[in-house]
Amino acid sequence: MPFNSDFNDKQIQILQVAENLFAEKGFDGTSIRTIAKEAKINIAMVSYYFGSKERLLESLVIFRTKDLKIQIDNLLTINLEPIDKINKLIEIYIHKINCNKGIYRILHFEKATKKEEININAFYELRKSNFKTLETIIKEGQEKGVFRKDISIPLLTPTILGTFFHFHMNKDYFSDLLNLNSEELFNNYIKTNLTKHIQQTIKALLVYDVSATEM
Repeated sequence: MPFNSDFNDKQIQILQVAENLFAEKGFDGTSIRTIAKEAKINIAMVSYYFGSKERLLESLVIFRTKDLKIQIDNLLTINLEPIDKINKLIEIYIHKINCNKGIYRILHFEKATKKEEININAFYELRKSNFKTLETIIKEGQEKGVFRKDISIPLLTPTILGTFFHFHMNKDYFSDLLNLNSEELFNNYIKTNLTKHIQQTIKALLVYDVSATEM
């Protein structure tokens, strides 16, 4: 049965409670009963809306990422040069993930610690869809002769996200190193400096080195 991406107020309340509990106690450490108790609702209502804990997690992924998919897809329709589309894509990625760290922390923790992965189809489909958009933009740039032909497209997303997650997982270290002594300063640094650094890194991978070709 396909998921409905439109959630009512009660469903959103349940999803927000579940997200906090999953982030705090882990997926296995959180029961439907605990979610219902924290949300101050009958346990049957959780089952009615979501069916199972696995389906609830998948709904949570959809709830937190549906706007990301729309914004990424829209890049294919706007009138920008390929490198500007890539810069915009990076900006969207970093902003959305930084604003929704809870769900990404849950997903990465579960994948890193489980012997058998939770089958989160919604997350898998989102990643495939976003990759297709990225691939389309890269191929557009290659056809225009501005992007290298030998770039490994599947490795671009881990380069973008890996830089962000490394920075965020070492928050105390970078806060001290860069004198980011408040949450506001740290988040603003991500929005400006870190995003710009990632954009420059990806551009260096994609764009021909004109000075080298002229030598």
